[in-house]
Amino acid sequence: MKVSSVKEMRDLDKAAIEKYGIADELLMENAGLGVFQVLCEHIGIRKKRFLVFCGGGNNGGDGFVIARKIHSNGGLVRVLLLGSPDKYKGAAKLNHDILRKLPVPMDTIDSTEAVKLHMHHCDAIIDAIFGTGLIRDVEGKYADIIRLVNKSNKPVVSVDIPSGVNGDNGKIMGISVQADYTVTFGLPKLGNMLYPGFQRGGQLYVTHISFPPSMYEHLRVQVNEPVTIPQRPAHGHKGDFGEALFIAGAAGYYGAPYFAALSFLKAGGGYSRLAVPKSITPFIANKGSEIVFIPQKETEEGSIALGNNSALLELISKMDFVVIGPGLSLDEETQRLTRQLVETIEKPVLIDGDGITAVAENPEIIKKRNAPTILTPHLGEMSRITKMGVPDLDENKVEIVQNTARQLGAIIVLKGAHSLIGYPDGNLYINISGNSGMATAGSGDVLTGTIAAMHGLGLTVEDAVRKGVFLHGFAGDLAAENIGEDGMTAQDILEHLPEALELDRYGFDEKLLARYSGVKII
Repeated sequence: MKVSSVKEMRDLDKAAIEKYGIADELLMENAGLGVFQVLCEHIGIRKKRFLVFCGGGNNGGDGFVIARKIHSNGGLVRVLLLGSPDKYKGAAKLNHDILRKLPVPMDTIDSTEAVKLHMHHCDAIIDAIFGTGLIRDVEGKYADIIRLVNKSNKPVVSVDIPSGVNGDNGKIMGISVQADYTVTFGLPKLGNMLYPGFQRGGQLYVTHISFPPSMYEHLRVQVNEPVTIPQRPAHGHKGDFGEALFIAGAAGYYGAPYFAALSFLKAGGGYSRLAVPKSITPFIANKGSEIVFIPQKETEEGSIALGNNSALLELISKMDFVVIGPGLSLDEETQRLTRQLVETIEKPVLIDGDGITAVAENPEIIKKRNAPTILTPHLGEMSRITKMGVPDLDENKVEIVQNTARQLGAIIVLKGAHSLIGYPDGNLYINISGNSGMATAGSGDVLTGTIAAMHGLGLTVEDAVRKGVFLHGFAGDLAAENIGEDGMTAQDILEHLPEALELDRYGFDEKLLARYSGVKII
């Protein structure tokens, strides 16, 4: 499923009208019909009472179409205008004028007092106040109305996007509607798919409103839908399922190397080697005995020493995949080792955690690499890579991930709620799997091993990243179903990887497919 920015959707609307001759009035009619279908499915129409809040733009025009369809199918509907009726233009004005000729009550609202009684007696509320073009915080009577809507305990259906949600980044513009259902038009917008906007939208539907698919094939952002993993050969041995080296760990950091290396095996990988400081090897081996350990010479601080460089490079030449960084420490000698290794390694390398801090000091190292490079930062680490503040990153993270992936020639996984996966060619995927319980120490380390395992199972590096991110989130969702999100640990995610992999191999039923597409098509 493709996802558009607000500007891209405006361009698609324009192309539909000018290139294909699909009249603006028809697009609005189809949009209203999509919302009406959701009302039929979840609320019912005949003899039900509906309250439609209409703002001053095309979102309000969609509301007029919806009101007309409710009325014509036996529902009782009242329209509340939050702007001047004289300001409607084009298709919105046409539908406003049509509705005025019907026996549908229509009132202009100047205060909230007149609204409360209507809310009390309605069966559902349609939010057609603001569309995706909102650029400033919601204030005044608009904010007051939204507060009433959210306190009403009535089912709420939002038109295109919940009013108050930014269409490009999902941020809340002061206050927003909390919808039970959202019907978006043409394609999902970034604000529909990114948190917190995604959560404010409830169940998300999309209606293509007559857009031919060829119109949006060129868009670069889409939902990360499941990639098929090759079947395991019955006669395979451990070498057939990938050999990965994890360069990780330091004094006091036992969990990160353990979770990274063992998750490779739990996600189906064949041979997991862990290069870790000699002094902590026995402690990790006591818990992860399936891992093959390569004890390393140490710095005075207990991290991996620079003198291990040559031996590590010799071992790496025999590996299929290298992960460097989990729990590695910020010791300057170890940071130098990391930069030297990344610059020299000729195999696919995934850089995480303290490894990202090391290469962020000199990103040219990444640009010069010939083999694939994967970076898995959280927002703070992405800030180090881009030299941008976290708030600025969070305002425009889709475009920043796309640009940074292009500039570095690397695959970037920006971790978080609905992680973003950016590629050097400009393509970006929004991952839907996962939950808030996964915001726990060690979760990112499990992700590194899962991605490496997907490559070991036969996927290209590009597909292995997409699949690894999805499967990691899926394992977290299974853990949440079994034990709940509160108190979930990285160990819980790790233990659910085999089940996630098995369910994925069998193929998802319609319920899971709908869940992990993030949107239902009308």
